[in-house]
Amino acid sequence: MSVDSSPPAQRLNLVIGGHVDHGKSTIIGRLLADTGSLPEGKLEQVRATCLRSGKPFEWAFLLDALKDEQAQGITIDAARVFFRTASRSCILIDAPGHIEFLRNMITGAARADAALLVIDAKEGVQENSRRHGYMMSMLGIRQLAVLVNKMDLVEFDRAAFERIVEEYSRFLDRLEVRPAGFIPVSGREGSNIARRDPRTAWYQGPTVLEQLDGFVPEPPPVHKPFRLPVQDVYRFPQQGDERRIVAGSVDGGEARPGDEVVFYPSGKRGHIRTIEAFNRTPPDSARAGEATGFTLSEQVYVRRGEVATLAGQPSPQVTSRFRASLFWLGQRPLIVGREYLLKLGTARAPMQVEAIHRVINAATLEPNQGADRVERHAVAECTLALGRAIAIDLPADGLATSRFVVVDDYEICGGGIVREALPDRDAALRDKVQLRNYKWEASLIPVERRAERYGQRPALVLITGELEADRKSLARELESRLFETGRSVYFLGIANVLYGVDADLDRTREHRQEHLRRVAEVANLMLDAGVILLVTAAELTRQELELFGIMVDPELIETVWVGPHVTTDIGFDLQIPAGTTAEGASLVEDLLRRQGIIPPPS
Repeated sequence: MSVDSSPPAQRLNLVIGGHVDHGKSTIIGRLLADTGSLPEGKLEQVRATCLRSGKPFEWAFLLDALKDEQAQGITIDAARVFFRTASRSCILIDAPGHIEFLRNMITGAARADAALLVIDAKEGVQENSRRHGYMMSMLGIRQLAVLVNKMDLVEFDRAAFERIVEEYSRFLDRLEVRPAGFIPVSGREGSNIARRDPRTAWYQGPTVLEQLDGFVPEPPPVHKPFRLPVQDVYRFPQQGDERRIVAGSVDGGEARPGDEVVFYPSGKRGHIRTIEAFNRTPPDSARAGEATGFTLSEQVYVRRGEVATLAGQPSPQVTSRFRASLFWLGQRPLIVGREYLLKLGTARAPMQVEAIHRVINAATLEPNQGADRVERHAVAECTLALGRAIAIDLPADGLATSRFVVVDDYEICGGGIVREALPDRDAALRDKVQLRNYKWEASLIPVERRAERYGQRPALVLITGELEADRKSLARELESRLFETGRSVYFLGIANVLYGVDADLDRTREHRQEHLRRVAEVANLMLDAGVILLVTAAELTRQELELFGIMVDPELIETVWVGPHVTTDIGFDLQIPAGTTAEGASLVEDLLRRQGIIPPPS
């Protein structure tokens, strides 16, 4: 395929969908050939291959690059192709119509300014015709042209065309979608793709290429609020380079050196020092649509999953609960209470469905108000609860941080749109932590320098378990061992806090959360100093562990349960059911080595 080098402002991002075997790939092949967008000799090469193999030539073979795709007669992956119309370049995303590959619609249509939807003139409107139309509507694509293909199979009959126009228009009306038009075409014969066909003299509308020129590309989102989901933070100390480069793709807005950035959900802040680029001259700014990196004037420690924004601009909402419209494609139904993984931007969070408000059959638009599960190919309005808070935007903001996918058993099984951020129980606490991080007086010594000096990564090791378990002896033994091997380690006994920073609180159950909050604040200070901190507490719960995850970076927490019986709902990294204190300390040391917190024994 040719490479597109036109400016984004002049480029149309287009998705094409439709039911299996309705001729999408044939139309794409025709578009490439009729616009002169094929590599030189490609058409002749495919014709010669078909002749040698005894196959009749198909325009779809221009798109289907994999031999097994041609053998099956279906397109099995979303493909991006480039071509030019009379006035602009286009990037066309093929969203496969085969029911097994519907999941590609989520990623394909999400990048589109406009859509073509193909319907077979002979077969008529099918389930995937409606499903694809629904998904395009859900993803906010409002520029849509419907191509009634294979008109040659119905002898270019006007009545057959108008029956499809009437039926599919009624369906789109229920979605409040007004298509730009219906175009009678024959991909095989090239009718009304680039040139008009006299056999459709009764049709007075545009050809497909003329319609594409009539679509309006989305304006570049440089005027939207700045959003850069952090992909990674890169360092190159082996080359003597001390820079910390925050890298990612800019979803919206523009940032320049000197701008103040705020990261969410943490609330940490800094000022852009330089814009970085790989193997080219650094640009003056980081703009929407670009993969970029930047350094900060301050030593700010952020991780993948944070979203960089500009101070003074509208900020994303931070929550662990939101209402969503979700399209489900999994083999197993989506059910309340089961744990899934949600991916939004670069953020990852465990997710459960808190409530299913209604389920809609995407093919018939029939609602079901009392459903307790979402079956395959249905759309649902749900409330989702996450294991930790993330930064989100709403669809009206026009930013990618309003879209997500859901993973079940390592497979993407659904995708959707954030509709409304909802309050959660930790909102007030999280606001305090964001303010703390925003006001934080950063050290001139970065966390990586401390890690290099101490030969370890900072970590909070929470040692919890049954009431009668000897957690303190284990913590003291572990502290002694780590210290003797040169580690910077400290055991924080709970009494040290109860009769110190917690001296104004009594030891009743109602003050337990505040006790733990203050322990977590102390832990945050010691982690910033690069220490491995050991903390003991009886029978921590999942909610209490989540509290620690709000106060400190959850990736720095390791949880150990001591005792043969797990008496709370907490998740843990290691259980020590029985054995001596020395054996337990060895198991924890092994855990810290596996996690890369301490080095392997020399």
